[in-house]
Amino acid sequence: MNRDRLEGKWKQFSGRLRERWGRLTNDPLSTVAGKCDQVTGRIQESHGIYKEEGTHRLREFLQRNRNWDSSGR
Repeated sequence: MNRDRLEGKWKQFSGRLRERWGRLTNDPLSTVAGKCDQVTGRIQESHGIYKEEGTHRLREFLQRNRNWDSSGR
């Protein structure tokens, strides 16, 4: 798990807490801010997943083609 995914999960968690605190204190601004934090966290987490997948695919490509000679072009 890379740092982007971890930060995204943390942002979602803290957003849920902030939203619940807003409901408990009857503060609509805190509730909305918590929901915004959750959405931001989801985006950041998905970015981390894509980043990990891209790195993984690059490593696989380099493993498969490690004997390829580019000097013959």
